[in-house]
Amino acid sequence: MKIDTHQHFWHYNAPEFPWISEAMPALRRDCLPPDNRAALRAAGVDAVVAVQARTRPDETDFLLQQAERHPEVLGVVGWADLAAADLEARLQAWCAHPAFKGLRHILQDEADAMAWVEAPAHRQGLQTLQRHQRVYDVLVFEHQMPAAVALCARHDAHWLVLDHVGKPALREWRDDTASPAWRQGLRELAAMPHVMCKLSGLVTETDWPHRPDLTRQDAHHILVCFDQALEAFGPQRLMFGSDWPVCQLAAPYDLVHELAEQWASSRLSAAEQEAFWSGNAIRCYGLNPPATTA
Repeated sequence: MKIDTHQHFWHYNAPEFPWISEAMPALRRDCLPPDNRAALRAAGVDAVVAVQARTRPDETDFLLQQAERHPEVLGVVGWADLAAADLEARLQAWCAHPAFKGLRHILQDEADAMAWVEAPAHRQGLQTLQRHQRVYDVLVFEHQMPAAVALCARHDAHWLVLDHVGKPALREWRDDTASPAWRQGLRELAAMPHVMCKLSGLVTETDWPHRPDLTRQDAHHILVCFDQALEAFGPQRLMFGSDWPVCQLAAPYDLVHELAEQWASSRLSAAEQEAFWSGNAIRCYGLNPPATTA
């Protein structure tokens, strides 16, 4: 079984997506589960986890509606204001839904990520989320890795997930030498046994605005990042994610999947591949995949 742990869905409305610029025409449209279903089937991907893309109170409910309508959406990582007075009540309602698996904030867009992490109200909100045994996805750029480390070190009562391998700035790579700060952050996060890592989102860390296709060097650098994540986290704490539809800015779904397939088949044993493609996601997010028959 294959599970894509990182897809986004939306009805496009420009004011709700300030991060989608005019340079991203592929994203300035509705993106819903049926729009990628054929590509999923062609890649042999059976199910997905829907992850928030809007910082809005109705985002989680919208994604849960997608899970109700489309059985391939096994889990939802939504959004909530961790500092809100009604967080506990919202979590109680969402936890009654079998697809609700956790929350995420677009931490990468915070001007001071460390200040956000250290805010007492956010710390209390994350503690509340973990009491409900729900996952928190951590989204940062490589220069914000210290904030991710601080967050994960403080909140160890349930799984935390590093999105997109911490978003190393591949567009700046000239050889296989990664940023020392990114590598150090990756190692520090991996030293915490409650942190998992998604091999996702790296195609858009290349210099995609200035060239039409992913280059061979880009693909090589992505595989180098995957190798470094494997060295740090081991095969039992890595998960596949595509970051569709955002990945389409740099590469189509089939190429994103192909890179992961190429890497996994050449680096992992059969049992480790099963963990990477589905087992780790099921364990981390508490997914309930449908029974399969021979």
